[in-house]
Amino acid sequence: MNRHFGFISIGILLFLLSGHTSAHKASDSYLRFKMENGAIQAQWDIALRDLDYAIGLDNNGDGRITWGELRVRHQAVTEYALSRLQIHGDGSRCQPQIPGHLVDHHTDGAYAVLRFAVICPTAIDTFEVAYGLLFDLDSLHRGLLQVDVNGRVQTGVLSPGQRKIRLDLGNSAPWREFLQFGREGVWHIWIGFDHILFLVSLLLPAVLCWQAGRWLPRYSLRLALWEVFKIVTAFTIAHSITLCLAVLGLVSLPSRWVESVIAASVLLAALHNLYPVIRTRLWVMTFIFGLIHGLGFASVLIDLGLPGQSLAFALAGFNLGVEAGQIVIVGLFVPLAFMLRHTRFYQRYVLRFGSVLIALIAGIWLVERSMELDLGLPGLI
Repeated sequence: MNRHFGFISIGILLFLLSGHTSAHKASDSYLRFKMENGAIQAQWDIALRDLDYAIGLDNNGDGRITWGELRVRHQAVTEYALSRLQIHGDGSRCQPQIPGHLVDHHTDGAYAVLRFAVICPTAIDTFEVAYGLLFDLDSLHRGLLQVDVNGRVQTGVLSPGQRKIRLDLGNSAPWREFLQFGREGVWHIWIGFDHILFLVSLLLPAVLCWQAGRWLPRYSLRLALWEVFKIVTAFTIAHSITLCLAVLGLVSLPSRWVESVIAASVLLAALHNLYPVIRTRLWVMTFIFGLIHGLGFASVLIDLGLPGQSLAFALAGFNLGVEAGQIVIVGLFVPLAFMLRHTRFYQRYVLRFGSVLIALIAGIWLVERSMELDLGLPGLI
């Protein structure tokens, strides 16, 4: 029985550590439409790193994309992007005009900016966007949509599972935005491997207690759950605070600094499992580092630039989605950990080997992020 659960547990851990283990912000593009007096103007921000991956921009292979390299590829960028975008108004095809090209900087780097007009046959009451950018290359990519109709904003998230969004321009539905960004919050925590590994590092010893220089199993489920509750609550409160403050523009820190500190927090949490320094009130450390993780969560909503009511619904939905995704992870991990806590398998292999592996990955992330390097290791983007 223990061996069977042991393989399940280590399988979950390896799943968390494998796959698209990304050291950077997930791939997003930002598609905005502004409708006023019958005219439709659009702006589409696409990360240069994504365009380089899709069609190649870095001609000399030096790892940096210059304006000159982008300029000679403007036609290729236009053809690639617009071939993956369809716009309909009241069921009729609308035509995007040839865009002008600019460059802008988001929290995670440089973006190509395509600005263009959209011509629809007649005045429209419904607006549909069909989106397929990068889905064939990156299943984690998202298109963040914003439609401004005479100052009234509607939003949506385009993904491989939802490639079309249809909006009733005369009747906004805030609950739809709430649900969409709620789903994105769940997805964001599940693909945010640095956040997951930080949480797992804290949960690994939650079913144990440090006594006489070694980890011993907790024999009370109530005490183990209380420890988990304190850790998860501290993390939740902390990242919710800074997520809200950052999205509202009250706190702003450089993305490189934030991502580096997040990597450092994962590294320290994993090493703490091997050499415990804080024996009580681990939730205090969790809260402090959770503040930084909240700034990492905020980047998606900051770059979308939502106003007023749309921001409130998107922020609430996204934050609750993050919490729901976090609860699922805790609900899967903790019962297995508690059942295995007294075994040599858990204490030696899951706790110690798992912590060493997490520390190794976090150390690589820290070097990459702080020095802006790409070490090109398998499984690390």
